[in-house]
Amino acid sequence: MLPRPLEILNGHWGKVIGVILGLLFGWFAITYGFWRAVFVALTVAVGYYIGKQVDERTDWQAFWDRLRRG
Repeated sequence: MLPRPLEILNGHWGKVIGVILGLLFGWFAITYGFWRAVFVALTVAVGYYIGKQVDERTDWQAFWDRLRRG
């Protein structure tokens, strides 16, 4: 059986990740400025998307064809 704090977190991972991402974005915005923080958030999102495609062993030719078609 999990300890009580881990048991609570087990059902709320989306909220935990959302709070952590919000804190990071806020810190970046305060430290570096809003537009730089937006740039970092966009590069993280693109990196996540590409990593997800790699994990799912995407057919890269079909992937590029979809991007070109819009």
